[in-house]
Amino acid sequence: MKKLFALRGAVQCENTKEDICTQVGLMYNELLSKNKLKEDDLVSVIFSVTNDLDAVNPATALRSTGRAGGDMSLFSAQEPMCANSVERIIRVIIHCYLDEGSKPNHVYLNGAQVLRPDRK
Repeated sequence: MKKLFALRGAVQCENTKEDICTQVGLMYNELLSKNKLKEDDLVSVIFSVTNDLDAVNPATALRSTGRAGGDMSLFSAQEPMCANSVERIIRVIIHCYLDEGSKPNHVYLNGAQVLRPDRK
């Protein structure tokens, strides 16, 4: 039996199209790999991005990697500006189906680990 879960992830990027595409692809692949997911198990992928990353939309970046098939729902939003926030961060929530009783594995990469020190 499968149950709906929300996987979280974040990655810190340089503000270039190349780095955003690379880092978003790595984070996505790591989330799928660590959770033994196939894209057919995904429902939606929602990104938020800090205002200092404007070289490319993270949803566009993911599609450019050749992943995230045509019917998958992707959405991006700008992160609220807050004092002392970590810069150059893309966050993601992936809604997916995992086997009931599964423990979701969240992913924080390339400097984003500081956002969730409890997830080391």
